[in-house]
Amino acid sequence: MTFDKKSLDNDILLELYKRMLKPRLIEEKMLILLRQGKVSKWFSGIGQEAISVGVTSVMQNDEYILPMHRNLGVFTTRQIPLHRLFSQWQGKANGFTKGRDRSFHFGTQEFKIVGMISHLGPQFGVADGIALASKLNNNNQVTAVFTGEGGTSEGDIHEALNVASVWQLPVLFCIENNGYGLSTPTSEQYNCKDLADRAIGYGMESHIIDGNNVLEVYTKLTEITDSIRQNPRPVLIEFKTFRMRGHEEASGTKYVPQDLMDEWAKKDPIENYQEFLKNEGILTETEEVKIKETIVHEINEHLDIAYAENDITPFETNELNDVYQEFVYQEVNPSNKTKELRLIDAISEGLKQSMQHHDDLVIMGQDVAEYGGVFKITDGFVDLFGKDRVRNTPICESAIIETAMGLSIAGMKSVVELQFSDFVTSGFNPVVNYLAKSHYRWNQNADVVLRMPCGAGVAAGPFHSQTNEAWFTKTPGLKVVYPAFPYDAKGLLATAINDPNPVLFFEHKALYRSIRQEVPTDYFTIPFGQAATLKTGTDITVIAYGAAVHWALDTLDKHPNINAEVIDLRTLQPLDTDTIYTSVKKTGKAIILQEDSLFGGIASDISALIMEHCFEYLDAPVKRVASLDTPIPFINQLEDQYLSRDKFEGELLKLIDY
Repeated sequence: MTFDKKSLDNDILLELYKRMLKPRLIEEKMLILLRQGKVSKWFSGIGQEAISVGVTSVMQNDEYILPMHRNLGVFTTRQIPLHRLFSQWQGKANGFTKGRDRSFHFGTQEFKIVGMISHLGPQFGVADGIALASKLNNNNQVTAVFTGEGGTSEGDIHEALNVASVWQLPVLFCIENNGYGLSTPTSEQYNCKDLADRAIGYGMESHIIDGNNVLEVYTKLTEITDSIRQNPRPVLIEFKTFRMRGHEEASGTKYVPQDLMDEWAKKDPIENYQEFLKNEGILTETEEVKIKETIVHEINEHLDIAYAENDITPFETNELNDVYQEFVYQEVNPSNKTKELRLIDAISEGLKQSMQHHDDLVIMGQDVAEYGGVFKITDGFVDLFGKDRVRNTPICESAIIETAMGLSIAGMKSVVELQFSDFVTSGFNPVVNYLAKSHYRWNQNADVVLRMPCGAGVAAGPFHSQTNEAWFTKTPGLKVVYPAFPYDAKGLLATAINDPNPVLFFEHKALYRSIRQEVPTDYFTIPFGQAATLKTGTDITVIAYGAAVHWALDTLDKHPNINAEVIDLRTLQPLDTDTIYTSVKKTGKAIILQEDSLFGGIASDISALIMEHCFEYLDAPVKRVASLDTPIPFINQLEDQYLSRDKFEGELLKLIDY
């Protein structure tokens, strides 16, 4: 291995040695503790220290790094106190996840490190969002993100690379090509000579760097990152290296040919660099021993601090309170001045006023800019707010949702339009695993609103007609809003954007232009978790949301003799159970109407809640009315048969007569 120190002074050369040595000595200690049962799992980066240390050393302290589970050198070079790392790995409260996640699955705003999730790919999209915030704020900062060669097979990676290139985002994409994805060799992972070649297809600059040569990593990346700060753009780096231990310790390395292990052992980044420093007269045997003794002493001292910390005592309240970031709702009362608006107009006006209310709010989605979105909700927004804040995206739901998460990490708000709520499936992973879980895991909120045009009744078939709210109401960490009227849509959208937590905002397409209402012209808010009682009555409680509210009201208009109480839920998570229970206890009967198919829908949970909390008040079984348990058909007569709309009347009359 050849080292070129160029113009680097001896202090820097020696500091790089210390920075590589520290994670190596920590790992050696952790492997002992693993065998002793004092840590539960370990992902080794032995042999790859030059990459983590080199990358982190060229980054400024206020620039974000998104590492993986083999990048201990990132954490130590950022000078996180070792006792906090040891507490994290032992599941102690002083760790970064309070025992809720393990090893390197954490982040910390204090040290500008963003935690990974096991799905690997979303890291790249989140890095895009952080870099977008930097570019919008003219910060001249670089965001660095890591993955392994195996992770590059994930679709999220390709989506994120494309977005970064199209938007020219200042991201340093770091691929640690260490030979194996767990036991799968690179020959079974990809079919090109170098992963760096993939950058050509994205119109992106790329470089191949010897990942075991810390001076090559440091000097080349110093030049590249300085250039990115001056000329924002993405750059892909492929680090050639090798993993000297198993994917994690339990898996071992029996699948690796011994001659390959022997070959890479000769390229150990620390041993070779240490020999170079000694040959250059920069490091003596005495200094080497002293440096190692100092690090070992620090390790042992900080381990004692972590050992002395009490084990976590579980408190259910603490767990529940950390699922969402605290949101202090601020009431903004509507003005007396109103105008008649369709649902679609109310959403557009509410979104526009929120853009005026929040200077840092960014709208992203397919065709949302000049075209105004497929439903024209953002028509004219580019003229008002510019293309920086109203951004057309490639067709890549996953990467754009991840980008929104990155914007939140950087302190900005975003609204993402899913062109149809059906398409959220292409971004399902970041919604339920990243947005929903980040605050619970490491106290990082996701200040993201996903607009979800949904619903049947417009002959759009099985891929443009779903009302899929139940997928998300059962996912802790998400909030779900589903207005049925223009007034509610405008006020609830303002609240959704104010709320620092992830909100899925469902908008029924069939209601867009069919429902009109007088709506205040000024900006106003409506609190989450408060259902609206549209009709009061004593015979029966009708519970619905979205288009089903209108189906229920239309049916009741045909039966003026039925004295029904009608509840429009408005928000499904949080759910206003108090209003439901109070009404059911008064009427003694409850019927729940939803557009979604029956099994697993939210009506089932509401029914169960009523049975648990109001059983002694009931005069009849709780009735659920829902659409067929089939995909949504296209042709009108089949769609009409599918929907619960025409089933409601008969079931209502049966329950009244029970």
